[in-house]
Amino acid sequence: MAHPDILIVDGHAFSWQRLCDLRRQQLEERKKAEARQLALFELRTDCRPRAERTAAGRYLEPTLLDAVTLTAGGRDSSG
Repeated sequence: MAHPDILIVDGHAFSWQRLCDLRRQQLEERKKAEARQLALFELRTDCRPRAERTAAGRYLEPTLLDAVTLTAGGRDSSG
């Protein structure tokens, strides 16, 4: 025996297939109505290690190259 397509809620009969169709239409209309904002520049993926992606991470975990430049900068006779 096939399941009935009719749903009864508060004494009102609704067709399940019709409800699904109406919901699909609502979702499509909502998608069309959403404003699309274009990017101001090309988005690129950040391939740096996780600690180097933020200033806080670079401060907490300096790299070997940073240590060399800091010591070389300290030896400069700037004053």
